[in-house]
Amino acid sequence: MQPTPAKTLALYNVGISYEKANTNIRGRFSLNNAAQEALLKEAKSLGLNALFVLSTCNRTEIMGFAHHPYELINLLLKHCQGSMDVFSEVAIIHKDTQAINHLFRTASGLNSQILGDHEIAGQLKLAFQQARDMGTVNVYLDRLFNTVLQASKEVKSCTQFSMGTTSVAYAAVKYLLDNIENTSEKNILLYGLGKIGKNTCKHLLTHTDSQISLINRTHATALKFQEELPNLIVHEESHLVNAIQANDILIVSTGADKPTITPDLISPERSLTILDLSIPENVAPEIKNFSNVTVMNVDALSKVTDATIENRQAKIPLVEKIIDNYQQEFLDWVAQRKLSPTIQALKQAFTDIQQKEIAGAARNIENFNPEQANVLSGRIIQKILNQFVTYLKDPNTSIDSSTQLIQDIFNLTESNQYEHH
Repeated sequence: MQPTPAKTLALYNVGISYEKANTNIRGRFSLNNAAQEALLKEAKSLGLNALFVLSTCNRTEIMGFAHHPYELINLLLKHCQGSMDVFSEVAIIHKDTQAINHLFRTASGLNSQILGDHEIAGQLKLAFQQARDMGTVNVYLDRLFNTVLQASKEVKSCTQFSMGTTSVAYAAVKYLLDNIENTSEKNILLYGLGKIGKNTCKHLLTHTDSQISLINRTHATALKFQEELPNLIVHEESHLVNAIQANDILIVSTGADKPTITPDLISPERSLTILDLSIPENVAPEIKNFSNVTVMNVDALSKVTDATIENRQAKIPLVEKIIDNYQQEFLDWVAQRKLSPTIQALKQAFTDIQQKEIAGAARNIENFNPEQANVLSGRIIQKILNQFVTYLKDPNTSIDSSTQLIQDIFNLTESNQYEHH
């Protein structure tokens, strides 16, 4: 039985990542663009108007406001191939400040499978723009994301945390250089031309002298990419079988929802190394059992480390300090946003009392000076308000419970502080 939802909305981040889920499990929970849009559309129909979706090879997450995390979890499960049983084993759930910190760390590369991989910043921008286009961004999320991007930019420009070439694409090439003898004499076929595929191709041309062929489901896209890199050989997708059997290395980065490399495409007589950079995995599981084939997936490739990673690890304290500063700036904005309606309502309540008492005194007290009384009582009101503000801004004060107490004592009403909707 699901818990009864709380009365108030809270900020949650729910999902799975490489930290607990392998490539197979991540594939079940991945969401393509159409599924993401369908999820956001359904969320709006349920009254969940402030959230966004991030789905990459390393993680699938929903972050936004809900009464209970189950609301977001159920949305995820409805639009992916994963089950609740599996999700409960590998789930990562953050709430409020923890969710905020998780987003800062993710955008800065601290949570990347390859430490410092900054491609996640661009993926987050796309995810957030999608949420904007679908109308699921409110004032709170807008401010949060802008602050997160500022922190990410400062980390990249001021810490050298993302300096050096280290990413899944580079790790794939490094694996070939370290494990395949005479790599430059091998023929390599790249199947799929997403961002990772393009980066892998560029790294191959930079670090090897191999003959590189390219096949993409949209042939025109492959031809256009060939204009940038004339040394590429481009084939039609109809030549896939012959191309695979004519090459020594196959790099798969198609991003399809199910395997595109099936047993019937593989020659039983030719040795083949396959690097599967896709989530879900695009190489059929049974191919891993072929004696003449070596298959490496994203998780295996991400273990490739070198001096670049060691240098990045040394920069972690500086990155965390930058994140702490920007996160505190955002939390201060949230606190001020939460305080302002209560303080304004309290000021109005005091002013109403002030004017009522001055009016009564003017009627009943001979030679009463309303102007002087107004000035004096106004100063007293401001001093009292300052005391409330000082108390509420104290780090040890619970803003939510304290503002609620003030509202109850003075019978105040105010608009939604968070502007969730």
